[in-house]
Amino acid sequence: MTSKEVVQTMYDCFTTGDMEKFASMYHEDAIIKVNGMHSFSGTHEGIAAWMSVLSTIPAMFDNFSGTPTNMIAEGNQVFTQLHAKADGMDANFGHYHKIEDGKIKEFWIYDDSQKMAHTMKAV
Repeated sequence: MTSKEVVQTMYDCFTTGDMEKFASMYHEDAIIKVNGMHSFSGTHEGIAAWMSVLSTIPAMFDNFSGTPTNMIAEGNQVFTQLHAKADGMDANFGHYHKIEDGKIKEFWIYDDSQKMAHTMKAV
């Protein structure tokens, strides 16, 4: 799989709810960084830590969805523009992935943290 295909597969798994395959797209020791000042923000070390964060999405966001609208790949790096929606939120996000050995090693999330925090009622 190309780096772009790895990232697209990860988004497809998230959309369909195949979280087992989703998690398998990451290295066990992947680093996930989320900007902002809300409950998802910070550096999450390892896919298990990230899966724990993701498990809270249903409680934080009603009807959450994310749809990639553009992907730019160069070598082992992929940047994705993502349109995210939930009740009370309609936003465009940016996600950066670094792929190593066919799996996601780094994931930097440049979401609109103000819109996320507002929807989460964290402000």
